[in-house]
Formats: sequence, structure tokens, C-alpha cells
Amino acid sequence: MNLRDLKYLIAVADHRHFGRAAAASFVSQPTLSTQVRKLEEELGVSLIERAPRKVMLTPIGVEIVERARRVVSEIEQMKEAARRSQRPEAGVVRLGIFPTLGPYLLPHVIPPIRDRYPDLQLLLVEEKSDELLARLRDGRLDAAILALPVHDDQLHHEFLFEEPFLLAVPESHRLAGQATLGIDELASENLLLLEDGHCLRRQTLDVCHLAGAHEKSEFRATSLETLRQMVAANVGITLLPALAVQPPVAQPRHIRLLPFTGAQPSRQIAMFWRRSSAMSEFLAGLATVFRALPSSLLALPDPDSARAATPPPPDML
Repeated sequence: MNLRDLKYLIAVADHRHFGRAAAASFVSQPTLSTQVRKLEEELGVSLIERAPRKVMLTPIGVEIVERARRVVSEIEQMKEAARRSQRPEAGVVRLGIFPTLGPYLLPHVIPPIRDRYPDLQLLLVEEKSDELLARLRDGRLDAAILALPVHDDQLHHEFLFEEPFLLAVPESHRLAGQATLGIDELASENLLLLEDGHCLRRQTLDVCHLAGAHEKSEFRATSLETLRQMVAANVGITLLPALAVQPPVAQPRHIRLLPFTGAQPSRQIAMFWRRSSAMSEFLAGLATVFRALPSSLLALPDPDSARAATPPPPDML
């Protein structure tokens, strides 16, 4: 058994197709198929169920692939640790981030990361939180930026910042004329939410339950930008994270952004990595760059300036 054969097996598991797995591994299909068959013979079990148009893992194949991923990940971390022992700030970091945070956070942190680590190769992966956790656990990611809480004793996390939410309403909404609002004023309101799988959906539902609000169930958005445009189109109201309303993000016409007073709804953001990671010391240093995000980016906008920034409707000009 060798590392190459384990990588071939993982490629088959990922692509569920021998031809695509071979192409991804830069070998011919007969070579890959032969080596996977030899691995099965060495282990004395069938790892892959072969059908004319379908490739599936057997139950023991699923377990072996999971173990193979861990082995490959540990070896890659050994190599990375050796490289970093000579020059810690150089190398590759595979970092995951979820879609309702990435586009709004990364423009503010990538420049200081480049300044501090000019030789670092930062490979960014944007996926929903559950997928990021799966990739982090099996070694396909080195670290991930996620919203708390995450319950996994195998992962270490460093708190980065707390991001407040604002209420986005159409200018014709009954709350649009207010400078601020209390969370209790959401009682009986119907909010637009993202589809299942987004952590922002879970966070917004928590706020709804706390305030006595409900989901506008006939519509579920696939992205934060869709939610923003639906509010502008007078379809409903929603919660937006503070970073998503900061420049250079453009706000549509006819939206009012209302900060909360008192107990402000928010989400806590942290960086996670495996406790066993050979990169732990370096990742802790990388986390400090994210933690140094200017406080002004997380501050709630001044109500007067927020209203002034949105052009009035034509009949008011």
C-alpha cells in the first residue's frame, strides 16, 4: 500500500467516475483502475461497486476512504510543517468561508494579509457552513471562518469579531421613517429568509423566534444579494449583517437600514482548525489579522447618514 494508491481511491470517491478520477490524477484510466484493484486485493475487500454507468463505494469502501483522507491529510501536514519550519510565512493555506460573509469581509482583510505574508498562497473556498465543516474535518481545508456556535471537540477556534444585524425595509414600510427600532417591534412581521443550508437563515430564525416574527414562507432566496433586491422591490423586509451594508457595497434605491437599540441581534465569527493541525501556530497568527478588522466596519451606521445615503423617491425631489 502506498500514498499514491490512496490518492487514486480518494479521486474515485470524489468523482464517482474512473475516467474523471484518472484525468484529475493525471494518469491513464487503466493505470488508475489497476492500482485501485491492487489496493482492494491487498486489503482483501471490495471497495468500489462497479456498474456500467455508475460507480459507488461499498460500505467498507466509505470507511476506508475516510481513513485514507486522514492519512493523506496528515502526510501533507507533515510536509507543510517541514516547509514552514524553514519559512513559516510561506506556503499554501486552504481557507473556507461562508457566502454571506466572504464577499463582504475579504476585501477588507486580504490587503493586510498580503502585507504581512507576501509569500503566502491563500486558497479561498466559499461554501455553506456544513460543507466547510466536512472539508475541514477530513483535511481538505486547513481552516474555516464560521459563525458560532460549532460543537466539535476536535476543532480549535479563535474568536474574531461580533457582527450586528440591521433591519432592511422598503421606503414604503411602516418602520421606514424610524431612526432605530427595538427588537420587539418585529413582532408579527414576516421576514424574507435565505434557503436551507445557510447559517444566516438559522441566525435570522433565532431573531424571529425571539421577537415573535415569522418567515415569509412563500419566498426563499439563494443569496444575500437576492434578499437585498427583494426588499428594494417592496417584497418584504429582512436582516442584513453589518459588513454587507458597508462601502464599497452598493445599496439599492428605496431601502432603509434600521439599527436596533437595546439588545442588538448579532452573530459571532471565529476561525476554526483541527487541534491536530501542524499549522496551528501559523493559523493563530493569521487569525490576528482577521481580528484586527477596523471597528468602524462593524459599527452601526448613523441613522441620519444612512437615510441620506439612499436617494429619495422621484416624487420627493
